[in-house]
Parts: sequence; structure tokens; C-alpha cells
Amino acid sequence: TDGVKQSWDRGGAVFCNPPYGREIGKWVKKAYGESSGGYPIVLLIPARTDTTYFHKYIYGKAEIRFIRGRLHFTDENGRSMNPAPFPSLVVI
Repeated sequence: TDGVKQSWDRGGAVFCNPPYGREIGKWVKKAYGESSGGYPIVLLIPARTDTTYFHKYIYGKAEIRFIRGRLHFTDENGRSMNPAPFPSLVVI
């Protein structure tokens, strides 16, 4: 199911950790549009402050919380994987 094509209005806050590829700008744009529905939209995304989507939909329009250090993910068995190769941020 394509989350960008669906309504995110489920009567409450939405958390989204979108795919980090070239399509991430579509997800950020979607979050910006859905945020007018009155519920918080929370994104966990790479801290790429030089991108068009960051300046068009985030900077000056949302709360930004930078995450210190690099995120560490775990696999389905709880084993720690390599850290993310980039810094991350949370956008509300």
C-alpha cells in the first residue's frame, strides 16, 4: 500500500519513518499537507538541511529536533546493526 496516496487522517497523531531514498521529498510534502488536519505528524528523517524539501516544507514551518549522534537500528532478533551513515532529525 502506498502511504503517500492514502489519507493519514485516522483521528490522532501520525508517526512516519519514510523510505530514505530519492522519494523522501514526496513523504515530507505529504506530511506537510496532512498536518493541516489538526493532528500532529511526526517524521523521523535524515538531517539533510540542504534539500529543497527541507526548506519548502520544514524550515520555519515545523518543530525540528536534531538527534545527537547516529541512530542505531536492530534486526528482527534484537541484534544491533551498523549505525546510520548520516545524522537524523525528528520533525513535528
